[in-house]
Amino acid sequence: MKKLGFIFLLSMFVGGAALAQQKPDMDFERTEHNFGTIKEEIGAVSTQFEFTNTGKTPLIIQRVSASCGCTTPSYTREPVLPGKKGTISAKYSTVRRPGTFNKTITVYTNVPDTVYVLTIKGNVTPKQ
Repeated sequence: MKKLGFIFLLSMFVGGAALAQQKPDMDFERTEHNFGTIKEEIGAVSTQFEFTNTGKTPLIIQRVSASCGCTTPSYTREPVLPGKKGTISAKYSTVRRPGTFNKTITVYTNVPDTVYVLTIKGNVTPKQ
């Protein structure tokens, strides 16, 4: 009986180690977008950041936050399966914001101990 208990404990340890390695992982095609010079009268500009779940389990985006109210993020809401792609969009309002900007979008997921930061930047020319 002792031998059976040891085998059970050993299988639990080995199985637990295997499970610990099975996690999601997020790989972005790019983490920065430069809009260049844009006109204030455009009103807003947007871009998408595409990512792939390169891990072994579904990737879940828990929340996305922008560094200011001038940037509105949106993102893939459903779990992203291993090998599949998802997107995070960022819309920047140019109204009453002439000059250069450099904003961040912070992405919180179920990837252990990891926070992702995306950046948008550019220069808004004022209305004539």
